[in-house]
Amino acid sequence: MAAGPTRSGSGYGSGGYNTNVIGGDIYGQKVTPDRYQEMQKEVDLNFLFEYGNWPEKNPNMTPAMLQEQIYLRMMMLQKAKELGVHVSDEQVAQETVRQLSSPGLLRAFDVHGDTVPFDGFVTQVLKPQGLTAVDFQNYIRDQLAIQQLQQLFGLFGELITPQEAMTEYVRQNQEFSAQIVFFSASNYVNQVTVNPQAVGEFYTNYMADYRYPDRVQVSYVLFSVTNYLADAEKTLVKSNLDQQVNALFNKYGSQAAPDAKTPDEAKAVIRKAVIRQEALGDANKDADVFAQAVFNVSNNGNKAPSPADLISIAHQKGLTVQTPQPFSGQYGPQDFEAPSTFTRTAFELSPDSPISEPLMGPQGVFVIALDQQLPSEIPPLSEIRPQVARDYVLRVATLQAIRAGTNFVRSVNVEMASGKSFAAAAVADGVQPEMLPPFALSTQEIPELGDRAKINQIKQAAFSTPVGVPSGFVQTDEGGFVLCVQSRLPIDQSKMTADLREFTAQLREQRAQAAFNSWYLREANRELRTTPLGKSMSATK
Repeated sequence: MAAGPTRSGSGYGSGGYNTNVIGGDIYGQKVTPDRYQEMQKEVDLNFLFEYGNWPEKNPNMTPAMLQEQIYLRMMMLQKAKELGVHVSDEQVAQETVRQLSSPGLLRAFDVHGDTVPFDGFVTQVLKPQGLTAVDFQNYIRDQLAIQQLQQLFGLFGELITPQEAMTEYVRQNQEFSAQIVFFSASNYVNQVTVNPQAVGEFYTNYMADYRYPDRVQVSYVLFSVTNYLADAEKTLVKSNLDQQVNALFNKYGSQAAPDAKTPDEAKAVIRKAVIRQEALGDANKDADVFAQAVFNVSNNGNKAPSPADLISIAHQKGLTVQTPQPFSGQYGPQDFEAPSTFTRTAFELSPDSPISEPLMGPQGVFVIALDQQLPSEIPPLSEIRPQVARDYVLRVATLQAIRAGTNFVRSVNVEMASGKSFAAAAVADGVQPEMLPPFALSTQEIPELGDRAKINQIKQAAFSTPVGVPSGFVQTDEGGFVLCVQSRLPIDQSKMTADLREFTAQLREQRAQAAFNSWYLREANRELRTTPLGKSMSATK
């Protein structure tokens, strides 16, 4: 997909857009820079109310994703206009009040009433973003038009008869009683002979799997928050700790401590959080002083500080320097639980700028020094032979488990054809079946499975195999299983009667959304094909 639009600076001033991503026509109407700009404002506002911040502050929202949302919103509103969808001023007023009454917005404004004042919202939220009250009203009106469009094209999905709803309820909630035989690699590990030549061949065949990614090694000094908690509590007790705790409890209530069972428990949680925040601030002050001392080290007034300087200053101050093993950007340090900002900062350091500013995390405040950057490489077998040997054993054991499972399928079918039960046939073949707890398509977890199989594999095997007939061998990460459904258990009629009304409502909502999505995708494939979005999507197919 092509890169998204870019703005020259903040706000929505004219001329700030890359016109290479603006063009084409939708339902016969040309896509103009002005229309594109209007839609970007509305996409930004929609993101704000859905996620609580602006798109540019969310690292997961890329320019390409933003561009896609803009064109899709433009398409839906053009279709709504074509169909004569009308939104009244009264509807806009009601929706405005609803949007300004969202809990997140009320907390952000520290408002204890029913709604955030409109003027304050415009001044404090919209204006800094280059948006106006008119932009917000347009967004509200268009959002209501899109909702009407969703209702219109989702209407056929809502047409569900009581009998259809009951049939679907039974399909999702009727439980299976089943037995299963697992063939796990762990049961075959002891049968594998480790031959050095075979391990070498395995390494050669799977060499690319052992490639190390780009890594860094750093040293760091941690100003642990636990060292500052006692002093922080003494300082706060002398000032207004109780008042702070009560104010926060009055403002956020049980949301400040969702697991607390009583107000006193909630206040205790808030108290610890306030003390910890004060302690982090104190740790940050000491980290600032330490970092400044490192940055001030110089031979001739212009030498950049080095990792050796961090170690030297730390030793002078009696601080411990820690050096974890090299780590990648994907996984971060394995020696301790590092905040994501630690890993990101470590990879942003360079030989010309090897020392970080103080970096706050849950454990305290870090100051990091870059020791070395390690490029991607495949280590020699001599360096990782124990790991390769373990992988070789597991691979061979897994193949043996798969072979045993596929052989079992043949023998169990023969035995059951002669009149034996699944359990008896399994025992005759030298394996022990297990009885699974009753489960249905709607079941979310079966703890008894452990890591031996995924629940969706179990449900798929049970639903696609007739009662009393063993499934085929289903391969898993560490071997596989064979399952046999003994029976489908009777549905609980009283529970179905109690659940059916809510289930039917949810089903109608799901079907309506599916019907709208079907229309939505069909229209987008046709109407956006001349736009830069449509062209970039075609180029990636």
